[in-house]
Amino acid sequence: MRTTKIQTLSLPPEMVEQIEKIAKEENMTKSELFREALREYLKKKRWEKIREYGAKKAAELGIREEDVERLIDEYRS
Repeated sequence: MRTTKIQTLSLPPEMVEQIEKIAKEENMTKSELFREALREYLKKKRWEKIREYGAKKAAELGIREEDVERLIDEYRS
């Protein structure tokens, strides 16, 4: 049984050329390159959500960026 699903993707010719060049330089297939790029994108999005949540909670608690180090030090003491 197949563990992956095939997806179709449309790209401008210039981007295809860049992708083929990078895949060759990195000794990867284009599929491997796309999977890696999507993993990185999803990781970035996950961290953005975490940062947004943290900023929202900090705002609710009235915590400013300059308070963070002091609060960490106090917590660790």
